[in-house]
Amino acid sequence: MSADVIRWDVSGPYEVAFSTRRGGVSAGSFASLNLGLKTDDERENVVENRSRLCAELGAEPDWISMTWQRHSALVHRARPGELPEGDGVWTDSPGEAVLQLAADCVPIAIARTDGDCPAVAVLHAGWRGLLAGIVAAGVEALGEGPLAAAIGPAIGPCCYEVGAEVAEPFGPDVMRGRHLDLWAASERALRAAGVERIERIDLCTACHPDLFFSHRRDHGVTGRQGVIARVAP
Repeated sequence: MSADVIRWDVSGPYEVAFSTRRGGVSAGSFASLNLGLKTDDERENVVENRSRLCAELGAEPDWISMTWQRHSALVHRARPGELPEGDGVWTDSPGEAVLQLAADCVPIAIARTDGDCPAVAVLHAGWRGLLAGIVAAGVEALGEGPLAAAIGPAIGPCCYEVGAEVAEPFGPDVMRGRHLDLWAASERALRAAGVERIERIDLCTACHPDLFFSHRRDHGVTGRQGVIARVAP
């Protein structure tokens, strides 16, 4: 059985996909393609799930670069075998995969589209990271050149009620009553950073238990999906 993913067709030598919860070996609350080691899932299951996801892109699992996610604005160049603190990672090395995880927060992919110097970044963007500037940091890491971005599945404004302390810093344009629209907030941040071509996958993680893990829906006992990308060799 292979991993079930949602691919982003972006101009350039890229392989980019957003994973779902389908196509893995985990069981119970983590069924089945759980990518998160910081869960109560069996480690060997997560390792196998990550290998299956890599296989979808033709990537080598040992070449994956990730971060120890902290709801920050820290973005790092890919360093296989290391796990720096941060919420974004980018690469311009062909064949090297980058991965970020989420379970309601927004997974985002950003790619250069000029063709001369391909590079791709993946971000984990929750409300804290968005306010901290994770999107601008991801764009800055890729440097000059036209960029495109894809905003992946996340908890939608249908389900994401927040308090005034969260709503007020974002402003009314991305609030839907008492509910925060993380997709709109991510798009706003991308456009403010100069990204003009933006695609959105407006699938709510909380509304689709058959497709996605959701931290809020599952009261914290859940797996992780993610966004994986590489520059094709």
